[in-house]
Parts: sequence; C-alpha cells; structure tokens
Amino acid sequence: MTTTAGRVRPAGPVLHPRICAALTAVSGLAHLWLAASGHHGAWLGILMIALAAVCMPCTVHIWRHSRLGALHQVTVSALAMVLLHAVLLLGARGAGHAHGGGPASGAGDVSGAAGLLLVIGLELTTALLAATLVARLRRRRALRPV
Repeated sequence: MTTTAGRVRPAGPVLHPRICAALTAVSGLAHLWLAASGHHGAWLGILMIALAAVCMPCTVHIWRHSRLGALHQVTVSALAMVLLHAVLLLGARGAGHAHGGGPASGAGDVSGAAGLLLVIGLELTTALLAATLVARLRRRRALRPV
C-alpha cells in the first residue's frame, strides 16, 4: 500500500478484484433469492443458503485483499456450478429443469433453459475473472524484486 496526500491506496490492481468480488456477491445473492422464492424445495433451498454462506466470505476477501485462496475457491465453485447447471440443462433436453422429481417444462417453454444459460454465463464469467486475477497477482509477485 502507498499513501498519497494522507490517503491509503492499494499497490495492486483494484478494478479487477472489485468486479470479481461483485460478481461473486451477485451469485451469492441469487442463491439467497432463489432459496427464499421456494420454487426449488426445502432441501435445495437449504443447500442454496449454504452456498451463499460460502460465497460471502470470499467476496470480502477478494474485495479487500485479493487473497489467492479465496480466488481459487471462487474459481472452483464457479466451475462446479457451470457443470451442475449444464447437466441440468442437458438432462432436461434444453427445455428447462425441475427439482424434486417434478416434470421438466414443455419443449415450447424455453424460460428454464434461458435461465440456466444465464447462470452458466454468469459463473463462467466469474471463474474467468478469478482465474485471470490469480494470473495477474502471480505475475506481479514474480516481477517484484526480492
């Protein structure tokens, strides 16, 4: 950190970690919103609340310090969510998804598929931002004089 006119400024990248932290927070908040909506059943609601609880500490660590452990956890979690939602999308043959044994939506209704694709895109973006931030921080540390 450096000081300029009495203000403390981080020495590393600022915008990149903030965007990554914001997307991680959006993902966590989306899990909370979906759990509160009750459309996915009780056990999936509890699972989504647990996932949000895992996301929020990482959000803080990335926002404040760009910690590599938090970035690795966000990358792995985001890629796991991509895989899970891709399986749900393909398992429903592109027509949406249903939890709890209910039937998938009809072939003419693509709102479920669109939602799954949106989630996959958000999680891929989050994973990409976290992975590129890890690469930037490692390169910066490698160039730093000892």
